Amino acid sequence: MVAGVALIPNWSAGAAVTDDPTVDASTKATFQKLADAVFTDRTQALVDGSTSAHTHHTAGFSGSVRLSGGQTREQSSALGKLRARKTLLAKLGEKYSAGDTKVTLDATEVHGRSAKVAVTETTTLTYKKGTVPAKGPKTTGFQAHHELTFKAGRHGDWQLTGIHDTDDGYLAVNQVEPPATSSTPTTPPTGGTSPSPTATPTGTPSSPSDDGPPDAPRAATSYPAPANPKQLTGGAYDYKAMVAYAQKYWNHYNPDYPDYNGAGAGGDCTNFVSQVLKAGGWKHVPGYTDDYTKWFGNADIQSDSFVGVNEFSWFALSSKRVTPLANVYQADLGDVIQMDFDRDGSKDHSMVVTYRDGSGVPYVTYHSTNTYNRSVASLVASYPTAYFYAYRT
Repeated sequence: MVAGVALIPNWSAGAAVTDDPTVDASTKATFQKLADAVFTDRTQALVDGSTSAHTHHTAGFSGSVRLSGGQTREQSSALGKLRARKTLLAKLGEKYSAGDTKVTLDATEVHGRSAKVAVTETTTLTYKKGTVPAKGPKTTGFQAHHELTFKAGRHGDWQLTGIHDTDDGYLAVNQVEPPATSSTPTTPPTGGTSPSPTATPTGTPSSPSDDGPPDAPRAATSYPAPANPKQLTGGAYDYKAMVAYAQKYWNHYNPDYPDYNGAGAGGDCTNFVSQVLKAGGWKHVPGYTDDYTKWFGNADIQSDSFVGVNEFSWFALSSKRVTPLANVYQADLGDVIQMDFDRDGSKDHSMVVTYRDGSGVPYVTYHSTNTYNRSVASLVASYPTAYFYAYRT
């Protein structure tokens, strides 16, 4: 199942949506084109050599469908932030030679002079030759979902007045607002007990131990990192199988597991990471779903540790299936990286390493804003104040 299909919002349910008579097929197509221009501009702001003159696809819109004054200012601010991010990425050795963004319209709902438009953005960035080793990944990309709000003026002209990102745990390189911070699905797995609420540092999860869950030490983000080589062959786990699974299902979800992506679902990032590790040889530890010392997941039931960011960390450390890494740049194939966006002590996002280049930079793949081969350098540049955690599997 392609994630974009599942993420059409609830208000679009049903084959037909009653439209205001002024919103015909041509207007809907223009809504889509304007959305494409907005996100294309944001992508191009990250491309090496691009200038403000090259990032004004939205300037061609006027009259019947256009940006509002407030949204024009928002777009200008976003482009400025992204150009600053491009400069920081370049200092970290990462540049993009080209970017390609395509936006498709998923659904439209109209109430009088207000319209909500759900779109899917698919973006690919090409790494600039010489900024990653010859055998490194040639591209990185992601699939993201947005809800756009349009308001009609007195003369029936539609203005884009708002953009809302609808992925839980949103994390894309051309995104400028703080991401959502959901870490545990709010919908319980079929046949299981409801996952516990997102844990806080003072929470008391279910466990047979009186000592509470283990703390994960934060990982440094300085580059380069001290050497910490990983044995990739001959051990208990098949890291190539982990990478192959991640590459297959990064944006085409495995129907053998529930899909927790989408507004209100809590995010699918840890669910995906657990599937990757399972594909590489991690074995189930059956028990109660809310016992963080247990770990299991299938189509019918999943433990909190299989799907929850913090619970996964507690299981992985307490079971000694992982060891903490001192620096995120030490991570290698099959290792797991987590982030705490707002530094409140509760982790928000999980990712798995699917490539490591010759200069020592790991690349991660993840769900909830489905992304493949994004460099750790890009994450550090995009979220310089976040806390990072890295685990050797």
